[in-house]
Amino acid sequence: MNLSATAFVKHLISRAAAPYKSSGTLAWHFACGKLGGDPVFVHLLTAGLLVGRARILDIGCGQGLLTSWLLAAQASAALGEWPAAWPAAPQACLVRGIELMARDVTRAERALAQAVNAGQAEFVQADMCSSDFGQTDAVVILDVLHYVPFAAQDDVLQRVRQSLAPGGVLLLRVGDAAAGLPFAISNWVDHAVTRLRGHRLGTLYCRPLAAWKTALQKLGFVVEARAMSQGTPFANVLLVARLPPASWSTRSSRSQCALFAKMAQSKKLADSNRATPSAIAFHRHQLHRSGPGRDAGLIAGAAQRPETL
Repeated sequence: MNLSATAFVKHLISRAAAPYKSSGTLAWHFACGKLGGDPVFVHLLTAGLLVGRARILDIGCGQGLLTSWLLAAQASAALGEWPAAWPAAPQACLVRGIELMARDVTRAERALAQAVNAGQAEFVQADMCSSDFGQTDAVVILDVLHYVPFAAQDDVLQRVRQSLAPGGVLLLRVGDAAAGLPFAISNWVDHAVTRLRGHRLGTLYCRPLAAWKTALQKLGFVVEARAMSQGTPFANVLLVARLPPASWSTRSSRSQCALFAKMAQSKKLADSNRATPSAIAFHRHQLHRSGPGRDAGLIAGAAQRPETL
């Protein structure tokens, strides 16, 4: 398939939204509208922000649209449809979603049942203020933190920091409270959409962009702000917050194993989470050829302990 970038995006939206037909017309139309109207989904792919991330956590995942989007991207790449000018497609081993609303979790599990059964996706009905984030390589939080008080926001960010492996990334989209009218429009739409979905929205706890950046920097993140309101009247900003990488020799075995599973090209190897002696020998050979680089240095440990994934 040889499509223009615009045509490919439309194709990808269709593929990612299709599973929601089984969850009802409303769920499918919402998926089409959200994936097609929110610039953050395409940006995640064209900027390569989730490339090389084996374990992805989506906090406030709703009906699992990010998971479906990443699975659709992975499928398109496998079929040779991926645009040559884009970074490689994300190849996550597991995308885990946390969502407060049980109805949305049910929709996600129904729509993406095949991925859930295959161990590629997991959805948990839980409160982000108290749920276990586990260990992860990337965390995505889109338009969620402003629903809880400032102290709770700081606690969530602290626990995200603890959950991330060295070199991990947090993708946090927020509204800039210092943006004037666009910010006011964002809040009005937030209230309207929440009411349409049958929920009551109380106080919103918003911060100026500078305050969000300071909160993340205090936790040790290197922060980059990217405008993320293209095509909308809102004041949304995507904060790309990265942790510094650790030395290859000090990576945990769990991180090593996750990277090995991510890099494995054989479906048999990925399904069994085990490496054959010949595969281990091959990766050791690659390690010696490459030296203690980040990726090469992690392969050896992964081949030894795949059961820790």
